[in-house]
Amino acid sequence: MSGSHDTVLVVNFGGQYAHLIARRLRELGAHAILTSPGRFSEVLEGGGRVKAVVLSGGPMSVRDLAGMSGVCNEVLGSSLPVLGICFGHQLLAICGGGDVDGCEGEFGRAYVRVVRDDPLFKGWGEVEEVWMSHRECVTSLPEGAEVLAVSGRGYVAAFRLRDSLVYGVQFHPEVRHTRKGGVLLRNFLRLAGVELSWRPANILEEILEGLRKELSGFKGRVVAAISGGVDSTVAAALVRRVVGDRLVPVLIDHGLFRDGEVEEVVSLLKSSGLDPLVIDARERFLSRLEGVEDCEERRRIIGEEFAAVFKEVAESLGDVEYLVQGTTYPDVIESGYVESADRIKSHHNVAGLPEWLGLKVVEPLRELYKDEVRELGRLLGLPKGIIERHPFPGPGLAVRVVGKFSRAKLEVVRRASRILEEELRRAGLYGDVWQAFAVVGDDRWVGVKGDSREVGYVVTLRVVSSEDAMTADWVRLPYDVLDRVASRITSEVEGVTMVTYAVTPKPPSTIEPC
Repeated sequence: MSGSHDTVLVVNFGGQYAHLIARRLRELGAHAILTSPGRFSEVLEGGGRVKAVVLSGGPMSVRDLAGMSGVCNEVLGSSLPVLGICFGHQLLAICGGGDVDGCEGEFGRAYVRVVRDDPLFKGWGEVEEVWMSHRECVTSLPEGAEVLAVSGRGYVAAFRLRDSLVYGVQFHPEVRHTRKGGVLLRNFLRLAGVELSWRPANILEEILEGLRKELSGFKGRVVAAISGGVDSTVAAALVRRVVGDRLVPVLIDHGLFRDGEVEEVVSLLKSSGLDPLVIDARERFLSRLEGVEDCEERRRIIGEEFAAVFKEVAESLGDVEYLVQGTTYPDVIESGYVESADRIKSHHNVAGLPEWLGLKVVEPLRELYKDEVRELGRLLGLPKGIIERHPFPGPGLAVRVVGKFSRAKLEVVRRASRILEEELRRAGLYGDVWQAFAVVGDDRWVGVKGDSREVGYVVTLRVVSSEDAMTADWVRLPYDVLDRVASRITSEVEGVTMVTYAVTPKPPSTIEPC
């Protein structure tokens, strides 16, 4: 799919905003992909129309990276336009013979003053608000480099290697708090000559053509893992366009769905022309999870059990070679597929499929973010109830039970989450948030019910806003809504005596608790 679009390589040095860079570039119409420093040359030589490079931020110090000379030579030796951001800005300075040292840190909202007219800053005023996050600064520039902007503390905020399209900016243009960050990124793409052709409407036919090639010559049936979420449904709908009625959508009821979800999902899928085969596997999943405390182990168990069920389904059908999954780009990144990215959590549709499954995996959404998937769903004519459905983890409510897994805690989570969703809909807020759910752990809180002492569970509510699940902020719900939710949960959910609200964004937290 990427071969027909100009591509921008985003070299990921482990920065918390590396994914945001790719997202912002895609919003502007550029096909951006993440790669690690160690794979830069491999990706560059692998074909495709690479037109520019962006170096991300990162938690490391350029002063501690003796092995970065190779990266310097590869990036600058490519003769491609380069934009270094934060750590990338400092790395470019070091690569060119400049210096970086510790300085008084700049964090959060800050201001920079543009001191030289340059096309990178076209559309910027003399002073603009930006987002900073660093404690090291460029103290001397490479020979011939030009300072383009300085920070409020007088540090180099942007520079350019003379007579080249190699830029460094200490601030983060990809973060919304940098008021004109999108303008700067668009300017860079224009300077680099990147054709802005990346749009879901433009790539729909490319995805379908890729599926036709991938499945060409195969006349058997294709199994699609489907949950009713937008990712799996769009993936199945795409493959159905290619193989028609030979697609067999399979919904595995693992006992970890939300209250009434299986019935609702089946109805929505049927209205989409995807009549699923529903497998009741509740007991086999729940019995294996009982008492398991470690979340990664639970994910492994669920992935293994999913694979076992799909293998049984494939064997019963007899002519199945392919399994369709709604894997998206954040799934791939969080599972550690990108070399320089830490494995945050295993996604069973990325890292949990055992070799003995014996099926070839088809992942038509592997390069896409959630909002791009939703746009494809609209283009495919899928119901609003699927497209706007809150994201739901593949392991279901199992990842919202903290500590030892038990059916009692699972039921608390299920019932509390239902109440939260009902009250959000009642207040007209459900469609305004990315995800909303309840979490329960092993913590207990003394309460008083009916004039009697009761020791019950602590339920934590998590409601976030996001664009792509790679970053998220907690939603400032009206107090009266929170009050109704808390009152109903403590009254209607047996064994709960305390309700709390999670107010930590991602990062540093993740959206799901484990």
